[in-house]
Amino acid sequence: MTTSKPDEPSRRPGERGDLLDPCCPTRQLLDRIGTKWTSLVVKVLAEEAPGELRFAELRRRIPGISQKMLSVTLQSLVRDGLVTRRVEPTVPPAVHYALTGLGLSLEVPLSALRVWAETHMPEIDRSNQLADGSPPDQP
Repeated sequence: MTTSKPDEPSRRPGERGDLLDPCCPTRQLLDRIGTKWTSLVVKVLAEEAPGELRFAELRRRIPGISQKMLSVTLQSLVRDGLVTRRVEPTVPPAVHYALTGLGLSLEVPLSALRVWAETHMPEIDRSNQLADGSPPDQP
C-alpha cells in the first residue's frame, strides 16, 4: 500500500519511499518479512521446494510456533504472493503450502542473514555478557 502525506505528491505502486516513514510500503513489507516466524517458514518451505507441505507438517518442523502464529504467518505470506495455498476437498480439507518463485527468491537474503547471525553469535554473546556484568566466556 503506497501512502503519501497531504503536502507530498502521491507515489506510484512499487516506487521507493522514505524507509524511516512508518507509512512507507517498503518499511511495512520489511516489518512483515523480518519476523522470526516468517524466516523459519520460508526456510522450511525452501528445503521442500518445489514440493509442498501440509500445515501440520510445517508446524512439526518449526518447534515453538503456535497453531495461531503459523496460520497468521502463512496468511501474510500467501497475501504477499510468497507462498501458494492449495486446498484438497477432503474431509477434513488437506491444505498444502509451497513457496512461489518470489518466495524462493527471499530464501537467499534470509539465508545470508542466518549465516551472518551464526558467524557473529560468539561476539554478540560476549557483548551481552559484558552488558550484563558477567565475565565473558573465552573464545
